[in-house]
Order: sequence, then structure tokens, then C-alpha cells
Amino acid sequence: MATVVAVIASTHHPFYYRASTATGEDRPPFADEWVRKITGFRETLTRARPDVLVMVGSDHFHQLWLDNMPQFLVGKAPFYDANWYNEEREFGLPKMLLKGQEDLSAHILRAGLDEGFDLAFSNELRIDHSVTCPIITLRPEADLPIVPIYTNIFAPPLPQPKRFVQLGQAIREIVESWPSHLRVAIIGTGHLSLELGGPRQFGPHGPDPEFDRKAVEWIATGDLDRCLAEVTLDSLHSPGNATHGFMDFMLMMGVAGAGRKADYVDSLDLFHTMEAYFTWYPNGVPTA
Repeated sequence: MATVVAVIASTHHPFYYRASTATGEDRPPFADEWVRKITGFRETLTRARPDVLVMVGSDHFHQLWLDNMPQFLVGKAPFYDANWYNEEREFGLPKMLLKGQEDLSAHILRAGLDEGFDLAFSNELRIDHSVTCPIITLRPEADLPIVPIYTNIFAPPLPQPKRFVQLGQAIREIVESWPSHLRVAIIGTGHLSLELGGPRQFGPHGPDPEFDRKAVEWIATGDLDRCLAEVTLDSLHSPGNATHGFMDFMLMMGVAGAGRKADYVDSLDLFHTMEAYFTWYPNGVPTA
């Protein structure tokens, strides 16, 4: 059976690529520190030596729209085009072509349906920065096949937070039941407190530092009980109008397992948002 060698959760700031590659007067003052943190974070994936990446993210109204919005979708294509034109224009993100792991996609889809998750699928999925940004930060070679899984965090009615956790738990079990010798890393990206287009968007830190503090503690300690007790669809409006992306972090807590402390934790207050990085090693921290 397949082995889950790393579970990784992070934010997915689309400005990182441009900030990290800028030079001279165009280079932001925070770029060097950001690059240093990402370089350390990247090593947590490298040392796990994965063969396949399962990537959990959310389409930012690029391919999925209000005429057809699945709650959870599995990509099952042989290749995935990225990024979208506005991401290339606004953030300087490169065009990418990523190979799919079709047999694992099919396994997740079939087993997920059998476990009671009415998963949608796409054979023609084009992916955006919620998947490509963690590849740029964690695996810039972009040389490993992927299985993208999209969640709906934008278009109400949304699934309840507990459903994200349940799906994370199921993904872990399903991947581990895949009849393969390959090593799999499961990577998910979301948000802490985040405001987009609102009055708190461009502050010196995230719009709700207290929520961010609690969120990092919940994730780092695997405290799913406290997280589920405090986080609701209604409560997530308070920390910022885009904070429902935190439910993808909750999904990854489900993948890691309740009570499972992260083996690696780091964060960076970055003007309008807090960046956060977590890694769990299900089989123990790998040796170099």
C-alpha cells in the first residue's frame, strides 16, 4: 500500500514568486526573511522524499463559477495547465504544466464516493495559485505528479467546518489504502484571518491577530476539539471576509489526525496577513 510520508499545511500567498525573484529597488524589504522561511519549510518536504503530491486547495472563481459550484472536486486529468491570465498579470506567476497521477485520482474518487462523500470530478481541470503557489514554494522543480482536490470556501452555501475535517480524515485513509508502493505527501493550503477588498485589507498584520494566534495554536497542537468548538460558518466572518479559507487548514488537521502535534511550525507576519507553515511526519521525522 502507499505510504503517507508527509502532511503539510500552509498559506498560499500569490505574491511570493514576484517578491522572491525581484532585485534591486523592486525587491520588497521583507523578501529576504520570507525566502529564508520558505527555504526552511521546503526542506520539510524534500527530506520526506515523496513520489506523488495530493494537493488540496480552492479555485478562486477561475474555472468554477456560480453556474456550477461543486463542494468538493477531484481532478483526474493526465496533465493540468496553470496559471490563469490574471495571476500571470497581477502576481507574475509563470505558466506551468503539471503531470497528473490519474490512478490515484480514480482511487480517491471511487473510495470517497463509497465513504459517503459525493465528490465531483473533472478531466479538464485547469488549476490556479492555491495549488501552484505551494508547488512553487515547496517543490519549485514541479517534477512530481499531482492529484488536485478543490474545496468550496467561497460560494455559499458552504459545507460545515466538521465536514472539511471528516474529508481530511477520509483522504488520509484512502491514500493509505491505495495499492501502490509510492510515497505520497498530502499538501493543503488555506488562510488565517484575511480581508479582501474590505477596510482591514492593508493593515500592518492580519485583520484579526487574536484569531491568528489561536489558529496557529490549534493547528500546531492538533487541537481539533477546541477548533471545532469555536469555529462555525458564522464565526468565520468576524476575523475577515475571506477567512473561510481556514477550513482548508481544518481539513489538513483531519489528515494529520486529532491530537497530532506538528513536527514543524513557522509563521511570518506579512503586512496584511500572517503566513503560516506546518509539517507532520506520520512515520516519524525522516533522517537526512
